[in-house]
Amino acid sequence: MSEPRTTLPRYLATAYTLLVVYASLHPFTGWRDAGAPWSAFLIATWPRYWTVLDLLTNALAYLPLGFIWVPALQRRCGKPWAVVLACALGICLSLSMETLQNYLPSRVPSNVDFGCNALGACLGAALGARWGAALLDGGRLHALRTRLVGDGAMTDAGLVLLSLWLLTQLNPETLLFGNGDLRSFLGFLEVPAPAAYTARQFSRIETAVVASNTLAVALLAGCLLRGTRLGLTLALMLSALCVRSLSMMVLMDSVTAWSWLTPGGLTGLAIGGTLWLAASRLPRSLRQSLAALSLLLATALVNLAPANPYFSAILQVWQQGHFLNFNGLTRLTSALWPFLALPWLMALRQGATTPPTIP
Repeated sequence: MSEPRTTLPRYLATAYTLLVVYASLHPFTGWRDAGAPWSAFLIATWPRYWTVLDLLTNALAYLPLGFIWVPALQRRCGKPWAVVLACALGICLSLSMETLQNYLPSRVPSNVDFGCNALGACLGAALGARWGAALLDGGRLHALRTRLVGDGAMTDAGLVLLSLWLLTQLNPETLLFGNGDLRSFLGFLEVPAPAAYTARQFSRIETAVVASNTLAVALLAGCLLRGTRLGLTLALMLSALCVRSLSMMVLMDSVTAWSWLTPGGLTGLAIGGTLWLAASRLPRSLRQSLAALSLLLATALVNLAPANPYFSAILQVWQQGHFLNFNGLTRLTSALWPFLALPWLMALRQGATTPPTIP
């Protein structure tokens, strides 16, 4: 019997590589040539100011890159060459990013960062050689995935979408589940400001955003699953709330971790969850259409929501320096996610792939 094949490792590896590139070059503005040799950072002395956290962060950022590329390449060139190529890709990518940072005034290239990144990629490749295939391509996790959601390129793309959605919960600048805000990216068009802030109006919009997004994501997850597995969808939504709280706790403080527990947010969760339970027995095609409509409504409301002055105030400390590049990465993912999910839902609705069969 031939081994099961999946495109999921390749999709994950490509997506993660693009995220690393964006995080490394954010904010992509102010490009200039300072006149120093591009390779000067390679022979620089050890930096005067550094922390163990900085070293670990740089290594851990590239560890998944090496890990995922091994199963993504293994079927084409075998495990030994996959490990070599994954290491080479991580090293070359890090060197390229550090070199390009010479031309960004907000970034400082560092041979220490380069070394930590390279070490992380190589360590990830070694781990990927041991466990990558078992987790992502033909192993136990793949078997569990096949049993729960089936196989196929569209299914793999849907799983990547849900992974990116969980990543968007690390963005502290958005309303709960509120993705698709394009206003910060369209500033050059002088987009008119939304309606003035009032507590009642903001609470109503927050409720609608949370409810429509809860319904959309829960239905999207249900479109992937074989059969009606409400418990798995509920676990996904609870995981997103945990990710939100933990990220706010790490990036800010323990009090801010529960800032999403507002009357509007809780009401939106209740409404969205009730609508999801009511719609979970509808035919698959109707659930796909309802998910797309809910996502469109949520995205429109996010772009109309007035700024919350209280939330803007508690974000100031984080915005003034901490995790600037990570902030840019999660902001981009959050802004683009609905516009990636909608084409996927439309492809399913139009029969671009055969949906998973109910056993």
